[in-house]
Amino acid sequence: MTPTHRAPGRDGEAFGTEPEEETEPHSGFLEEEAEHHSGFVTDAAHWLRGLLEPGDRGTAAVRRILDVGSGSGAASCVLARAFPQAQVVAVDRSAALLAGVVTRAEENGLSGRITARRAERPEQFRRLGPAELIWTGNVCRHLGDQQSALRSLASALRPGGLLAVAERGLPTRFLPRDIGIGKPGLQARLDAALEERFTAARALLPDAVSVVEDWPRLLASAGLVPTGSRTFLIDFPAPLDLSVRRHLHTRLRRLLEEVGARLDLVDRLTVEQLLDGDACTGILWRPDAFYLAAVTVHTARLCRHRA
Repeated sequence: MTPTHRAPGRDGEAFGTEPEEETEPHSGFLEEEAEHHSGFVTDAAHWLRGLLEPGDRGTAAVRRILDVGSGSGAASCVLARAFPQAQVVAVDRSAALLAGVVTRAEENGLSGRITARRAERPEQFRRLGPAELIWTGNVCRHLGDQQSALRSLASALRPGGLLAVAERGLPTRFLPRDIGIGKPGLQARLDAALEERFTAARALLPDAVSVVEDWPRLLASAGLVPTGSRTFLIDFPAPLDLSVRRHLHTRLRRLLEEVGARLDLVDRLTVEQLLDGDACTGILWRPDAFYLAAVTVHTARLCRHRA
């Protein structure tokens, strides 16, 4: 996912208003995360097939898919494989990331089935349709008016089409409660600091509207019929391989930049120890480091017109 606003610091970032040159330094981290999370997208895509139509008719019914907040197209490729008769449009605000979409499609043997399209603002979503399936991951939470964004997405659906909104779930956990350095419960305090930062940043978004994040209700208010929510796990147990460890090292470094000022001295020093690449207590070497996250996908359908 491409960052929308610098605010989040939570798992995944999104689509929207931040100047593009500020997002690109983090593109490697976000693309790594997308690769690590691709397994859950595969599981979610199979679930969506069943919601659209029973049996194999679910794939035949889908001719066009929008992947909104696509980055360089990791989820786009998963969706193209799950729906082999569909054309997939990867939509993002970052031209730099979209430039990698065609290359990724070629590397995955999906040339000609995946295209890229740039969109800057939520009101442009309605110009992306029509599509039978719209997938959007970690996008709405970073837009000021989430309800308006959902209405714009819904307007791009064909009758009978499905909107799948991946939002929140549970934050990524990677440390046990007591890690042997600093004070126990570091992970919980890091999560709390990130949540405070995210809440403060959301209030500063353009056109920010405070809403109860009841996603089925928000989808219904967008004119759709909720068709269920499901949570998917991303689970890499200890001991981690090096690629996941490096990703966690980058996550911790970003985290220290984003919320270090909200932590007390002991916790800041503990995070610095975790970032020490030569120490056995660092995240690159710890035998107790793991990676566990949960993403909830909320779905809703645009009713078919009756004769």
